[in-house]
Amino acid sequence: MATRTAPDLKRNFAPVVDAHTRVLILGSLPGEVSLAHQQYYAHPQNRFWHLVGEVIGVPLPSLRYDARLEVLHTHGVGLWDVVAEAHRKGSLDSNIRLHAGSDLAGLIDTLPALRAVAFNGGTAARIGQRALAQRGVTMPVVVLPSSSPAYTIPYATKRDAWLALRDWLGTTASA
Repeated sequence: MATRTAPDLKRNFAPVVDAHTRVLILGSLPGEVSLAHQQYYAHPQNRFWHLVGEVIGVPLPSLRYDARLEVLHTHGVGLWDVVAEAHRKGSLDSNIRLHAGSDLAGLIDTLPALRAVAFNGGTAARIGQRALAQRGVTMPVVVLPSSSPAYTIPYATKRDAWLALRDWLGTTASA
């Protein structure tokens, strides 16, 4: 008998990491547009690709998705989400219910070059920091303002906070 899943049950994507990942950026859970496209940060109003592009000095929004991921690998940036699966209507983090966490500690154990974990937004930080603490993971953490359009602080304020990732990546590109 086939298992039926509720239409509001959402699952994360596989992590985008390799042995050279120095900074792991963790979001909460992909939104509806990202899930539909099977791509991290696919919503055109999400500023993630713009922000990371400024951090590493590469215009990521102009690249195809697979090329963006390749550039992230080249620059030591990894991606994943703190929530493995959850019930959520729509895309807002505030609608996440009954979530199961991702195995963050297990992933971190496989990343020998990892220098820091960065959380993309408050929900990711709350869930992720709790999960890491419960597993006894001690790792430098950077809490970033969400790249989501739902978090409406000015882009320049977000950019200034995200540029702190350069310290962990060894990036010296100018802003």
